[in-house]
Amino acid sequence: MKRSLSSASSHDTSLVVAATCFIAATYGLVRLAYGLFLPDVQASLGLTTATAGAVSSAASVAYCVGALCGSAAGRRRRVLVAAALTTAVAGSLGMATASGVASFATAAVVASTSAGLASPALVAVVQHHLDGPRGDRAQGVVNSGTGPGLVAAGVLAAALSPDWRTAFVVSAAVSAAAGLAVLLLDGPRGARARAHGPEARGVLAPRPQRTGPAAWSRLARPAGGALLLGAASAALWTYGRSLLVGAGLGAGWSTAAWIGVGVGGTVTAATAGLLSRRPAPTAWTLTCTGLAAALGLLGVAPSSRTAALLACVLAGWSFVAATTALISWSGEVLPGSVAGATATLFVTLVLGQAVGSTLVGAAAGGHGLPAAFVGAAVVALGASTCGWASSPGAPAPRTDRGAEGARGPWGRSGPPEVLIGPTTPTPNRRRRDGA
Repeated sequence: MKRSLSSASSHDTSLVVAATCFIAATYGLVRLAYGLFLPDVQASLGLTTATAGAVSSAASVAYCVGALCGSAAGRRRRVLVAAALTTAVAGSLGMATASGVASFATAAVVASTSAGLASPALVAVVQHHLDGPRGDRAQGVVNSGTGPGLVAAGVLAAALSPDWRTAFVVSAAVSAAAGLAVLLLDGPRGARARAHGPEARGVLAPRPQRTGPAAWSRLARPAGGALLLGAASAALWTYGRSLLVGAGLGAGWSTAAWIGVGVGGTVTAATAGLLSRRPAPTAWTLTCTGLAAALGLLGVAPSSRTAALLACVLAGWSFVAATTALISWSGEVLPGSVAGATATLFVTLVLGQAVGSTLVGAAAGGHGLPAAFVGAAVVALGASTCGWASSPGAPAPRTDRGAEGARGPWGRSGPPEVLIGPTTPTPNRRRRDGA
């Protein structure tokens, strides 16, 4: 028996590690690496600033399509993992071998789709093998993979710059290895896990509460904030390194600043408990204000090494913490439909990024990137006001097993925060399942 338990624990640990690496690859090394390598791509292919923004917008839309398809087909987890693997590898290799702007743009859009598919796929994989508190912790670990992925991308850029083509080949190889590891570990044992799961013990899974149209109207304020946050953050994800390179910091310091974004996103775990003790709208206001300060500092002093590094760390922390607050906010306004509410808010956020990338690119073309970043800071301040005097309204009654609803393709706490960027697990505001 001890050997069996030890074997199961080892398998679960290996699965979580593989899934975390897959998130790190599809987000940090594939989707978000676009902005990291953009200056080198522009020098190589002649990609203009405005066109770069349009490509980023199209990639964000593709991400949303992938995420929605993954949510709808959440029970076909292995198909989704295979699709995420295929699009990540094909997109990365397509970018690496692109001969012009058109082929590079097409490959970038395909690559971005992989991240949208990977998020719901890995939530379903982890759910299939782990449940209860262990499953929640595992989801949090997997969700946090984007931060380390950004750090790894920065290290890769520092080692290979300006050879962005080789960097994307490495990204394809890492994505393939991590994705195949997930598929291999998500194997026959899953059938045995189900045989000993809650259904086998006669415990019925909770049913999601039905939420009427009037209740969904309470999402208006957080949805507005999510749209503005996405638009403001597009400046960082698409043009952050381009701004610093243009200000004269060079490849080394601009890459170090990008690594700082990943570090900031990773350390949000240390402040998660503090923010979780505040109402979600308050946490939202604080974190969006932090992002506004970071973007403003980058716009005002892009040539200062110290200011740039501090601003990037603050931006990474602020963005991840804001997305965490957004998930908590969805639970406060619609406790009976957290999965659907969170999916709606995150798709809105990424659509905001799609719009923001184009607008920031257009503004930079006319007034320069520093001015565009100051404008993005103003938009982030606008996002922060959505948390002012906000209340959850009159949420639906909570049952002792599931104000967060039944487990769907997004997981019991809504879609993973890795939908957008560096993420941390959302702290439970109430005890679950009597734990």
